[in-house]
Amino acid sequence: MVSAHPQEAIMIGTWQAVVFDCKDPDALASFYQELLGMIRVQADDDGGWVGIGDAPDRPAVAFQRVEGYVPPDWPGQELPQQAHLDVRVKDLDIAETEVLALGATATGSGGASFRVYLDPQGHPFCLVSW
Repeated sequence: MVSAHPQEAIMIGTWQAVVFDCKDPDALASFYQELLGMIRVQADDDGGWVGIGDAPDRPAVAFQRVEGYVPPDWPGQELPQQAHLDVRVKDLDIAETEVLALGATATGSGGASFRVYLDPQGHPFCLVSW
């Protein structure tokens, strides 16, 4: 139930994670660990799930193995992206150099305040600066 007054809203639960389907959770978690400055907060024994975050008791970005994973088709919609991360940076040029070194791919899309990239497994994400 949602109240018209946010201070009166009833909380059903708390945010645990944003989860990305992928081919290799360990590799993708490593990419985002470096990009976002996070630590590993959860991993299962078979490597099918890895979570990264600020601390184990805070919300995470997680990666789960999906057999037959097919990356989104960005900017097309044949295989829609469904979601993406915006990562705020101080300088787009410096950040671009760093994410490309981590294994991201530039899409050539964007504008004065944002640029679009693909992570090493094909998920789109944006670097933003304002």
